[in-house]
Amino acid sequence: MLQLILGGARSGKSRLAEKLATDTQLPVTYIATSQPLDGEMTARVAQHRARRPTEWALVEEPLALARVLRENAAPGQCLLVDCLTLWLTNLLMLDDPEQLNAEREALLDCLAALPGDIIFVSNETGMGVVPLGELTRRYVDEAGWLHQALAERCQRVVLTVAGLPLTLKGTAL
Repeated sequence: MLQLILGGARSGKSRLAEKLATDTQLPVTYIATSQPLDGEMTARVAQHRARRPTEWALVEEPLALARVLRENAAPGQCLLVDCLTLWLTNLLMLDDPEQLNAEREALLDCLAALPGDIIFVSNETGMGVVPLGELTRRYVDEAGWLHQALAERCQRVVLTVAGLPLTLKGTAL
C-alpha cells in the first residue's frame, strides 16, 4: 500500500506515519531526506531519532529517493519516507531543473512497481498566502504538483491538523 501523510509544521504527520508503520507489524526502514546543516535541524533530527523504535533500519538519502526506494522495497517490508518536501528542497537548492525533473519523474515512475508498504510524509505548504520570493513560490508550486501526482498514485492520503488525521482518500484511519 502507498500512503501519503500531509500536514503543516508540527501537525503530527510524522508521529502518525510512525504509528502507521508500526501498525503494519512489518520490518521498517526509515528513509530520511534531511540534511542537518544547522543546530535547529540537528535538534529536529535528534527528536525524530529518539522517537523511532531502535529496531528500525535507517537510510539517509537527500537526493536519489527513487533509487533508495527500489533498493529497499520488498514484500513484507515497510518503508517510511520523511520527508518529501525536504527532499524537494534539497533538489531545488542544487539549482539544476533537469536533475529536479529527473528525480521527480524517477520517483513517480517507480511507485507502481514497488513491493511492500510505503508511507510518505510531506509538508502541506499551499494553504497560505503566495510567498513573495521567487524560490519560495517555486517551492510551493513544485510541492503542490508533487503532492497531486503522489495523491493520484497512493491508495490512502491523510491530512493531519493539530495531531488529528483527516482521511482524504482511501480507508479512514
